[in-house]
Amino acid sequence: MTQASASTMETLHHVGISVADRDAALAFWERFLEKPPRWKTVLDRPYLGRITGYPNVAIKAAFVDLPGGVVVELLDYQVEGRTPNTEVTANPGNVHLCLKVEDAAKAWKHAVACGARPLTDGPVDIDGGPNIGARAAYLRAHDNVTIELFEPPPKAAAS
Repeated sequence: MTQASASTMETLHHVGISVADRDAALAFWERFLEKPPRWKTVLDRPYLGRITGYPNVAIKAAFVDLPGGVVVELLDYQVEGRTPNTEVTANPGNVHLCLKVEDAAKAWKHAVACGARPLTDGPVDIDGGPNIGARAAYLRAHDNVTIELFEPPPKAAAS
């Protein structure tokens, strides 16, 4: 490990999600979070092509604020030959976005009402490991994006 590695890290800045249709993806997030995006634009500055490896790229983008201060970027690359990812969570390179929630059942019902596809009939009780007593559920949103809802275990009552 070099001296300028992890010690220079500060915090998570944002999560980028490539989408097939920015406006369709944004419709889910607006319903789910019950608020509009921070910013909606087309990114097309020359530096972007250098960073992404797509010269002269244009990206329809929306920036959505999650609770806790993390930003989700919805990125609709305007390039030919895009191929959707599969929904298979076990595939290498698959990523999921985990949201800590106060009530997993309520958040699960809300996500389903907003168009997310559930993988179970509701949150599952975690019965082992460091999160014993918690509840969690995976759902698929737009573009097979996996969202995990995580309700921490109840705090033990003070004696």
